Amino acid sequence: MYKYLLLLTVSALPVAAHAQDSTEDALAEIIAAQDEAVGETDYYDNPEVFIHERRVPITVTADGLGTSITDTGQAVTVIDREEIETVQGADPLRVLRRVPGVTASRSGGTGSLTGLSVRGSSPEQVLVLVDGVRVADPSSPSGGFDFGNLLTGTSSKFDILRGSNSTIFGSDALGGVIDISTRAETGLEGSVEFGARDTLFATSAAGIDEGGVYFGLTGSWYDTKGFSAAKDGEEADGFEQFALGAVTFVDITDSIEAFAHANFSEGYLDIDGFSFSPPYGLVDSADTQKTTRHWGDVGLAYQGNDLTLRGSYSLSDTERQNRTGDGIESFASDGTIERLALRGDYLLIGGLALAFGAEHEWSRFDTSFDAPQKTSTTGGYAQLGWELGDLAVHLGARHDAPEDFASETSFGGDISYGFGEGWRFRASVGEGYKAPTLFQLFSDFGNPSLAPESSTSFDLGIEKGQRDSRLRFAVTAFRRDSENLIGFASCAPGDDAPICAERPFGFYANTGRARAQGIEVEAGHSLTDALYVAGVYSLVDTEDRDTGNWLARRPRHSGTLYADWESNFGLNLGADLRIVGDSYDDAGNFTRLDGFEVVDLRASQGIGENLTLFGRVENIFDKDYETVAGYGTPGRGAFIGLRAQM
Repeated sequence: MYKYLLLLTVSALPVAAHAQDSTEDALAEIIAAQDEAVGETDYYDNPEVFIHERRVPITVTADGLGTSITDTGQAVTVIDREEIETVQGADPLRVLRRVPGVTASRSGGTGSLTGLSVRGSSPEQVLVLVDGVRVADPSSPSGGFDFGNLLTGTSSKFDILRGSNSTIFGSDALGGVIDISTRAETGLEGSVEFGARDTLFATSAAGIDEGGVYFGLTGSWYDTKGFSAAKDGEEADGFEQFALGAVTFVDITDSIEAFAHANFSEGYLDIDGFSFSPPYGLVDSADTQKTTRHWGDVGLAYQGNDLTLRGSYSLSDTERQNRTGDGIESFASDGTIERLALRGDYLLIGGLALAFGAEHEWSRFDTSFDAPQKTSTTGGYAQLGWELGDLAVHLGARHDAPEDFASETSFGGDISYGFGEGWRFRASVGEGYKAPTLFQLFSDFGNPSLAPESSTSFDLGIEKGQRDSRLRFAVTAFRRDSENLIGFASCAPGDDAPICAERPFGFYANTGRARAQGIEVEAGHSLTDALYVAGVYSLVDTEDRDTGNWLARRPRHSGTLYADWESNFGLNLGADLRIVGDSYDDAGNFTRLDGFEVVDLRASQGIGENLTLFGRVENIFDKDYETVAGYGTPGRGAFIGLRAQM
């Protein structure tokens, strides 16, 4: 019973070690039983298809509850804990650069402001969840999530959907959805690594699963002296962070399970500032930023014969405090999101099922310069799904009623069809929207008449195998059109616009339209039983449809090639080559960011049954590059570590 109830909370349960295996195996067994009932040929049982365990990857970003990745027509990538540890390091960008269509910009070293773009979206147009909890910061001007404060120590799975999906998730799912799961392992595991720039990264995870009760803890500590965030600076800017996560599942009856997740992180970052006198621009400074985040949820899951339900209350809070070198507070903010949610799935007849959900969300913010503000949104969705053999079709709609602007309705659908020896055709269309942030509505530059940003996206693809297949190949064409994009508008002297009387220094307005389209290619092949070579490539053509310019910090070309070799005596060798094309740092396309190539080498060696020695060299050719103009990036660095489990 326990494994079937865990299926309900797969959006919160990570893909990690033993606890993860039981969850995904449970879902795989359910799917296999359903497929057998309708006579589907399960090519996942073919020993020629999968190198490691033959199991179907699970995604929660496609439908909100959890489904086989082959039963959705949406473009989804799932990266598990094993791959995270193979890539090594605390920085999640090292893993996420293996996802097609994903690029990043960072204002300095690890811990600095980091934005993730999916298929040419802006970072704030990507909905980010941790254990199914929204973790964006509503006190930031754009309301996005800062990946600089997320490290891999407590993470077990990255589930990335590329494309608009507000039908299931509501606001912010305009460019894509990323769900990050906290580790939930049984037994005890820990690791420590040390390397360049006096960087120390230690992680641990432990869990007990007995008598219908699971409880797990995970934590990490990261400390680095870093390097100057200012490209031409000389003073190193360090970063340290402590993170802690907990998860529990309790069988109340044979059909009901209680669950809870709690996460906490606190980080201290040295930042550089701008000088408006010689020398101009970004310069060394003694300023600091403290970021404290806590988030989690509590709820109940029910599994009946035909009905699945998952109800929860979640909370996410982000506090920031900036101080000058003299210790004087220069800025502080606090943003909070609370949400009540109910999601369910009801088997109607045969392969026809109804997925549904309803949510009510409260958000509020408070900053040093703005009076506290709050808002709320109520929404619900329904999606019909029909699965028969190798065919899966979904069609859904959602309606949201925000407190501060007009209601929003979103539609979406997808189709997946398996044929031949592991081949699959898939296609999807989806609508997305992003509500104006509290800052954009009510700050000194706010505009209460703002409308939500909106998008329509579609993609079409064909693929064979999955990420751990002996042979993997996928090609996807996509396009996304966005309207009502929110930008900053200036008030010129003498401007008689009514809003300029109240906002003489400018205001936010719906001023933009954009288009992003392109092609994603994924390929992987086991050249021998020991050597696997793979890569992803993306052509993303972005356009500001009012000016014809490229969208800022969206390179047209990006890709990653990687190879792994495994010996029969425990030695593993690997290499990653990241290639990123030219882009522009600004909307006017005046400041060009040159493309770059970065090569990393890595190795690991098993020592007995419980120890693994590992190490890597990042940026082995010491490439000098920028992802944000004026900000530095790490040079060559070597790291070595030890991992133990019992």
